[in-house]
Formats: sequence, structure tokens, C-alpha cells
Amino acid sequence: MRRGFCAIGLDIKFIYSVFQRIIDRIRLFFRKEKEPFLRLYQILGFYPHNIRIYQQALRHKSASSVGGHRVNNERLEYLGDAVLGAVVADILYRHYSNKQEGYLTTLRSKLVKRETLNQLAVQIGLDKLVLCSESVAPGFHNHINGNAFEAFFGAIYLDRGYGYCMKFMEERIFQRYINIENVAKREENFKSKFIEWCQKYQLTFDFEITSERYEANSSAPIFCSEAKVEDIVCGKGEGFSKKESHQNAAREAVMLIRRDTHLVKKLLALRESRINQAVEIEETESVPQQLVACEAE
Repeated sequence: MRRGFCAIGLDIKFIYSVFQRIIDRIRLFFRKEKEPFLRLYQILGFYPHNIRIYQQALRHKSASSVGGHRVNNERLEYLGDAVLGAVVADILYRHYSNKQEGYLTTLRSKLVKRETLNQLAVQIGLDKLVLCSESVAPGFHNHINGNAFEAFFGAIYLDRGYGYCMKFMEERIFQRYINIENVAKREENFKSKFIEWCQKYQLTFDFEITSERYEANSSAPIFCSEAKVEDIVCGKGEGFSKKESHQNAAREAVMLIRRDTHLVKKLLALRESRINQAVEIEETESVPQQLVACEAE
């Protein structure tokens, strides 16, 4: 009996989805601007209802002046970031039923990192729809396309809801462009990136294990680390080994440094202060030696 109700429920959902697609096509027939809807359909796999939200999602802040008003995708980017993280976490939770929280968190961070989103935006053709000024055109050193992907995802959520966000990610992204197993095997050495950046700008750095703790019913310790630059904590991380905790702390530090220009200026100022103090001390210590040399003469 229960199976019969489940089958009826599935049939109703299928009939409703078919009916909804028919309604969307009828609506498209009466719209004046058909091309934008068709272009979005090619990306989404379903017709948008409110195309204005998607247009806003693809408008960079450098092109935000519309009729005297500032309209851009920053708020949608904020929303899309949160929803995308939830959807990817949902997919990974169901795909890996026996994996620990730390493993899932690390894998999710690989999938939603800006470089991955930049690449996905190009693969689905979203980069061709992004509006921005020529001075900040998408390139190797910025994340305009990745940011637009997040904003686009926020638009899907507002327009069609969580279910369509999941549908888009599973059918249009994961099935076509992402192999979860390959991503899981791929290692990213954030510690090397962190060290290289510090050495490039002659900044002092250090990794420090701050504590160890044990989870309930587990004999394996979890190490907590801090990544410091010029004695300022820039990242914290945990891991089942010291190496893993260092990597996670370095990843957080790298992400913070990339987005926080004020912090970078502060670190560079501390470097200059440290160098100047070292020069002053060296000059002070050299004065007595010069006096001794003079007295000897």
C-alpha cells in the first residue's frame, strides 16, 4: 500500500514537471525578448521566470550604473555563496555516507573555491554574459567569472528555489564537468603557497600547534594550528595530523590575504618597521666598535 502511494506521488511530480515545462514554453512564446530566455535555458536546463534577477547577477560592480541607480551582483553573490555551499554539502553528504566531517569540509572547499567557480563559469558559457567595464575585464588575476557564478546561483534560488539549485548542480554541473572522486584525490599545497607569498614579500612567518583535543569515542587526536605572518594570526586550522592542521591553517590564511587588502598593507608596514629597527640596532652596535678603533689609533 505504501509503495502504491509512493508511486502515485512520483507520477504526480513527473506530471507536474511536464506541465510546468509546457507552461514555461507557452510563456516564452508571448515574451518580446526571447533570445535572453533561450540563452539562459541553454545554461540552466529550465526556463527562468524572472529574468531581471539573472541580468543583475551577471552585472559586475564596474558596470553598476543603470538609469542613475547602482545595480550590481554583489548582494546576489553573497546569497549565492551561502546557498551553493549548502547544495554542495548536501550532495557530498549523500555521496559519501561514511566520511568524517573534516574530509567533507575539505572536499567542499575544493569544489567551491574561486578557481573552480571561474573554470565552471567559462565551461557553461556564463563568462560571455558577464557585464563589466573594459578596465576590469575577466582575466587570470581576478575572479569576476567565479563571483558571477555565485551570484547566478543566488538568482536561481530566488527565482526557482532550492530544488532547482540542486537540479542545476547535479544535472548541469556535476554530471558534465565535475568528477568528485578525482577532486577528492587532488591535493592542494596551501602551505607552499603561503610560504612562497611570505618569502616573496620578505615577511616573517610561522606555524604553531596551539592545542590537541579528542572527540568522543575516538583515540585519534585533532591538532589545532595557527599560521602567523609578522606575529599576526592570519589563519587557523584543524587536522588529524600536524601536517593537515598546518595545511588548513595555511588555506585560511591564503584566503584571508587574497581578500583583505587592509591586512596586507598592515603586514607590509610591520615588515618595514621590523627592517628599520634592525638597521637602527645594527648602527647602534657599530658605534662602540668605531670608538674602540679610534682610541687604539
